[in-house]
Amino acid sequence: MSAVPAEDTVPTSQPLLLNLHAAFIHKLDSKKDSIHYWTAQHLKVSGMYWGLGAMQIMKRHNELDAVQLKAFCLACQNADGGFGGSPGQDSHLLYTLSALQVLAQIGALDACAKTEAAEWIASRQQPDGSFAGDPWGEIDSRFVYIALNALQLLRQLHKVDVEKAVSWTLSCQNWDGGFGVAPGAESHAGQVFCCVGALCIANAISRINQDKLGLWLAMRQLPSGGLNGRPEKKADVCYSWWVISSLCMLKRHHWIDREALFRYILQCQDAEDGGIADKPSNQPDVYHTFFGLCGLTLLGYSGAELNQINPVYAMPYEVLNALGIEVERGRDVGRR
Repeated sequence: MSAVPAEDTVPTSQPLLLNLHAAFIHKLDSKKDSIHYWTAQHLKVSGMYWGLGAMQIMKRHNELDAVQLKAFCLACQNADGGFGGSPGQDSHLLYTLSALQVLAQIGALDACAKTEAAEWIASRQQPDGSFAGDPWGEIDSRFVYIALNALQLLRQLHKVDVEKAVSWTLSCQNWDGGFGVAPGAESHAGQVFCCVGALCIANAISRINQDKLGLWLAMRQLPSGGLNGRPEKKADVCYSWWVISSLCMLKRHHWIDREALFRYILQCQDAEDGGIADKPSNQPDVYHTFFGLCGLTLLGYSGAELNQINPVYAMPYEVLNALGIEVERGRDVGRR
């Protein structure tokens, strides 16, 4: 495990291409002649969250049309209170959180049916404390985090049995310290983030062995400087969020070679059209653009002025403070 370089150390690779990345985000909704545009319609509200989040980090979010964002998110809310990925689609916890995150960041959370949304989210909790993503019953450790996060944004966390949610989440931890999608499932960095995030929101992070989990996460860094999600897999820029945010919550982000990760993320930029890809020379997308920027700001990249985001809620501190959610810079702990 390498020590984090000094705060003023700037990677020697290409610079962060902020103007190109902002232009890339702006162009996302104009590519209606692309097959990728239409095949992504089922998760469009999540795409809006990733794009807005990227612009928040780059301090360019005021360039986006907040009225349009608000109208789209509100059109995604269904009669049951939940949100679909696009208007007319069935409610799902994933898209419900994305819609609430967008509305919260543009100061329009009160415009949605908050009570109905909270009731629908709470109705997804199962007797064992887990959550189903939709009425058809898919169970996944992601959904505990999503439900607790969404209810916290709505200030309605009391509507669910938090202790049961914590107990079920702890049952997903494995011998190696990591967490899987369900009890007994393979450890994966994405699930680690969800479980650690849920435990932070529930004030239960002290109930796990943080050194053991921190070591498993630190071992995700490869010689390229990038991070993978589980052993024997290739590096992917998105783990610059899933791994680093988890290490931040555990106060062990200094266990990563920060400069090496910066170099990897910057190598994944598209120097012609903007955006960040999963791997160098691959096609960029909004998902990896957002999470690549997340990794840079979480580890204090100093090659450009970036806005800080909280590793528990994946949103800027000022947004959380405006909602009355107590988060303290530097401690990175979500409190009930």
